[in-house]
Amino acid sequence: MAERKKLLLRLDPQVYEAVARWAADDIRSVNAQIEYALRLALRSAGRAGRPARGADPADADQAGSPAEPGGAGPDGGQSSDGTERGSGAPDDSESA
Repeated sequence: MAERKKLLLRLDPQVYEAVARWAADDIRSVNAQIEYALRLALRSAGRAGRPARGADPADADQAGSPAEPGGAGPDGGQSSDGTERGSGAPDDSESA
């Protein structure tokens, strides 16, 4: 297994709290949730590249994850409180 890179990351407290809530909904650590969000962003931007040689293919592609946009999991993409899971970013349709 390839060595993991270590990174010091400074976040706005509100951003951290939002990521922590998202991680709790998806039963992940905050660190894993940040990596997951980065993978989603890279994939959607077409910059994901190929997984490193010897890397676990399941690690690079989590298509069955309930939080992935467009791919609802067994609970229909809802968190434990019944609200729809998402990025937490404001939706343009709410402001109209």
